[in-house]
Amino acid sequence: MSSFNPSAPPMPNPSSSSSSYNSSNYNSNPSYGYSPFPPGTDPEIIRSFQMVDRDNSGFIDDSELQNALSSSYHRFRLSTIRLLIFLFKNPTELSMKIRPGEFAALWSCLGQWRAIFERFDRDRSGKIDLEELRDALYSLGYAVPPSVLQLLISRYDNGGGQRVRLDFDSFVECGMVVKGLTEKFKEKDSNYTGSATITYDDFMTMVLPYLVTYN
Repeated sequence: MSSFNPSAPPMPNPSSSSSSYNSSNYNSNPSYGYSPFPPGTDPEIIRSFQMVDRDNSGFIDDSELQNALSSSYHRFRLSTIRLLIFLFKNPTELSMKIRPGEFAALWSCLGQWRAIFERFDRDRSGKIDLEELRDALYSLGYAVPPSVLQLLISRYDNGGGQRVRLDFDSFVECGMVVKGLTEKFKEKDSNYTGSATITYDDFMTMVLPYLVTYN
């Protein structure tokens, strides 16, 4: 696997996702019984979360996250939403829900991925093709082999014989899968040699969560 470009949009770190916002002051809502929003969180992010968290539980599920993101980003498919929750939720949390700090980190990351998508959507069609996907991933530090790119993009082939093009939703899915699996692989390839010895259990634990949430 290719090296990681530190300028790329970061994957969430549950232990630090609540400390990277400085845009404005925010006093956490005392009615929440869970982690508050990070200080300085954009008020739009707070409003979007609270609008769908109608029971004031401090958690939102997949359908609530889908609704929260629809107003500012895109109405993502539930498969993408579940992948995002899997990547951003606290790994100790068994349920597929996210808290305010994790929502803020997810929102910020999507903004960065949107900028990358628009940068490589050179014809401004709102979609990118295989070559543009390759270039976008390469800009993030991932020199993905053509065979893997073809496998990624084949998920969106409707069988009509036309060239497959990805909208923002599909781009986020592809990018997050590549990034997430690369991060998992790097945990086993501590010397960054591009190869690693992985046990069967480790392999299944690494890959299966993506297959379950991605489909």
